[in-house]
Amino acid sequence: MLMLLAEVAADASTFQKIMHSGVMKYMLDGGVFMWPILFMAILGAGVVIERFRSLRLIATDGQALRTEVLDLLHDDRVEEAIALCAKSRGPVPAILAVGLHRYEILRRLNYDPARIEEQVVKAMDDYGVHITAALEKHLPVLATIANVAPMVGSVGTVVGMVVLFQEIVETFGTQNIILAAAAGIKLKLIVTVWGLVVGIPAYIFFNYFTSVVNRYILEAEETASQLIEALTLRLATENPSSIESGQRVVPVASKGGHG
Repeated sequence: MLMLLAEVAADASTFQKIMHSGVMKYMLDGGVFMWPILFMAILGAGVVIERFRSLRLIATDGQALRTEVLDLLHDDRVEEAIALCAKSRGPVPAILAVGLHRYEILRRLNYDPARIEEQVVKAMDDYGVHITAALEKHLPVLATIANVAPMVGSVGTVVGMVVLFQEIVETFGTQNIILAAAAGIKLKLIVTVWGLVVGIPAYIFFNYFTSVVNRYILEAEETASQLIEALTLRLATENPSSIESGQRVVPVASKGGHG
C-alpha cells in the first residue's frame, strides 16, 4: 500500500513538473486567452501544410504543355490535345481542356465560327472562377489568423493588466508594489508575445501563397489568350467567308483571375 501511494505521489509530482515547465507553463501563466491562440496556431499549421502539398501537386511545366497542345490543335488532333490535358494537373491544362472541349463539341454541331469562338471564350471565363477558388482555398483562414492572433494577444494582456492592478490595489501595503507590478506585467505580456509568434508566420505564408496563386492565375489567363488566338486563326483558315461577312467575334481576355 505504501509503495502504491509512493508511485501515485511520484506520478503526481511528474505531472506537476510537466504542467509548470516549458510551453505548458506559458499556457497556464498566460491565462484563458492562450487557448484561442493555440487553436489558431494548430489551424494555421494545418492550412500551411495542406496548401504546400496542393500547390506542389499541380506544379507543371505550363509553357511546354501549352506548346504541345497548340501544336496538336494546329494538326487538327483536338481529341489527343484534350486527352493530354486530362492527364496533367494544374490551371493551365484545366483551362486548355475546357476551351478545347467546348470547341470540339460546337465544331461537330456545325456552329457558326463566330459563335464557336464566343462560346469558347465564355466557357474559359466561367471555369476560370472555379480555378481561382480552388487555388485560393483556405487562404482566408491564414489571413484571419494573421490579423486576429495578435489582437487576441493584446486583449489578453490588457485584461491581465486590469486584473493585476486590481490585485495590487487590494493588497496595497502588504507587498512591494513595484516588484509585484513588474512580475505581473512580465507574465501578462506573454499573451501578446505568443499572439505575435502565431500571427507573423501566418501573415508571411499568406503573402507567399498569394504570390504563387497569382502566378498560376496569370499563367492560366495567358494560356486562354493564346488558345483563343490559335482557334481564331484556325476558324478563319477553315471559314474565310466568316471574316469577309464580319461575323468573327474579337476575343476578350479571360476573367478567371485577379491582378
